[in-house]
Amino acid sequence: MMKKIALVAALAAIAAPAFAQSSVTLYGRVNTTVESQKVDNQGRKVVVANNSSRIGFKGVEDLGGGLKASFDLEHGFNSDNGAATGGTAAFWGREASVQIAGAFGAVRLGRWTPGSYYATADYVSMHNHDTGSSSDALYGGPFPTANKVGYFYSAGGFSTELAVAAGEGAPGVKRAFDGSVNYDQGPLHLGAGYTKQDKQSQYAARALYELGAITLGGYVQRETNDAAVKKSRNIWRLAGMYTLGASEFHANFGGTQAGANQANKANQWTLGYNYNLSKRTKVYGYYTAIDTKNTLNNAGDFSSFAAGIRHNF
Repeated sequence: MMKKIALVAALAAIAAPAFAQSSVTLYGRVNTTVESQKVDNQGRKVVVANNSSRIGFKGVEDLGGGLKASFDLEHGFNSDNGAATGGTAAFWGREASVQIAGAFGAVRLGRWTPGSYYATADYVSMHNHDTGSSSDALYGGPFPTANKVGYFYSAGGFSTELAVAAGEGAPGVKRAFDGSVNYDQGPLHLGAGYTKQDKQSQYAARALYELGAITLGGYVQRETNDAAVKKSRNIWRLAGMYTLGASEFHANFGGTQAGANQANKANQWTLGYNYNLSKRTKVYGYYTAIDTKNTLNNAGDFSSFAAGIRHNF
C-alpha cells in the first residue's frame, strides 16, 4: 500500500507542472427572440427564433520558449428547439481548429469563419452581432470555412490573417483564398478583407469611430461572380450606436445593386434597442426590414418585430 501511495505521489508531482501550464474553458452564447415576421406579401406569423446560439470548448497549453498550443471546438445549436444548427450539419460546424503560436505569429489548421467577414460586415453589426433575422442579408461573396490553413500576426495595433481553403478535389468545391487586415488604435478602427474562390471574389473596407457615447461605422464591398449575367455589384452599410447608461440605441441602413449573387437591387434597415442587465446578459428589441426592388409579388421582401434575450457564458 505504501509503495502504491508513493507511486501515485510521484506521478502527481511529475504531472503537476503540465496541468499548471494548460487550461480548457467552456464558453458559449444562448440568444433567442420571439418575433412577428412577414415574408413577401404573405400575412404575419409569430415565431420563436434562434440567433446563432453556440457552445464551445477552447484550450491552451504553454509549451515554453514563447510557444503556445491551442484548440477551439464550437457547436451551433437552435435555442428555440434544441436541434443542431442546420439539422445534418457538422457537429463542430462553427469551429474545429488547432493552432501553434509564438513570436512569429500563429499557424492554424481546420475550420473557422473567414477573417474578411469579421473585419467588415460583422464588425459594424453592433446591435445583435450580425445574427438572426436582423443579420446583414446583403453582404456577399464566397465564404470559405472548412479544410483551411491560416497564418495570423499582430503588432502595433495591426492584425492580419491569411488563409487558404483546400478544395481537396471535392466536386464543385474549389480552392479558396481569404485575407484580412485590421487596425485598432484608440477610437479609430479600420479593416479590410479579400476573398476569392473559383469565379467568385469580394473585397471590402470598413471604418468605425468612437465619439464618446456615439459610435459610427460602415463598410463598402465589391462582389464579383464571372458566371453571372451581371458580373458585379456594390454593397454598403452604415451603422450607429448611442449608449446611455445600460441602454444602447442602434440604427443601420444598407443597400446593394443588382448583379453577382443578387438578382435585384435591395435595401435593408434596422432600428434596435439593447438594455444590458450585466456584462454577459442583455434584453433587446428591434425592427428590421428588407426591401427588394422590382420583384414579382414583392418576392424577397421581409420584415420582423423582435424581442429577445442574449446570455454569454
